[in-house]
Amino acid sequence: MTLVSENGALRVAVQVTSDGPVATLTIANPRRRNSIGDSGWPQLRAALAEVEASDARVLVVTGHGEDFCAGADLSEGGSRHPLANMHVVNEACLALHRLSVPTIARVDGYAVGAGMNLALGCDFVVATHRAKFSEIFVRRGLSVDFGGSWLLPRLVGMHRAKEMVLLGAMLEASTLHELGVVREVVAPADLDAAVDSLAQRLVAGPPIAIAQSKRLLHDAFEVGLERALEDEARAQAVNLATDDAAEAGAAFFEKREPRFLGH
Repeated sequence: MTLVSENGALRVAVQVTSDGPVATLTIANPRRRNSIGDSGWPQLRAALAEVEASDARVLVVTGHGEDFCAGADLSEGGSRHPLANMHVVNEACLALHRLSVPTIARVDGYAVGAGMNLALGCDFVVATHRAKFSEIFVRRGLSVDFGGSWLLPRLVGMHRAKEMVLLGAMLEASTLHELGVVREVVAPADLDAAVDSLAQRLVAGPPIAIAQSKRLLHDAFEVGLERALEDEARAQAVNLATDDAAEAGAAFFEKREPRFLGH
């Protein structure tokens, strides 16, 4: 992986690779545990847009080497006003949230600050037993960002979210697994196999229906029941017009597994 160089200093690189229908987005800044500086957030947003425009059916988000992402690289100063910088960060967060394909965070080592919220912003989190998570912002004199104020209360409840954010403690992957945030905790040697197994299960699903369901779930806390039911009806009308729905019906009657093509 080639890193972007600026005045001889290593900067974060964000790279997307593909293995059939599974895309992998890798963040690399090895000297700083894959933290992301000002130059990295536009790369992250562009990489997510690249995935959205591709034929990928699943995205794996990971870090280079033995760490996931240590959040923002505060050593990389920018020329923009801090509020303008945060708007760029927010655009990357929104690009992840809006991605129509399911996402898996492959977490080893540190996932702290914005790195923790990058992981939690994915649809699934698979982590090693040595992974460490922290809403570390308060220990840096900062408030939570990269969507943490929105994500955490929905994932773990308000009081637990306050505990994580206001204390900034380092958390084991097993703790987040008990809270239902991390799907699976495995040995480092088993991480790739666990992620690949989950990715293949998602690839085998109907991509249009999965995208519709993902959007409905994201909107769940923003709408009332009447609106949710109407949104479900519209989504179902889209699904029933697809070849995948017809394939599912045929497979049911023929007593075989369906083969979904996303048509």
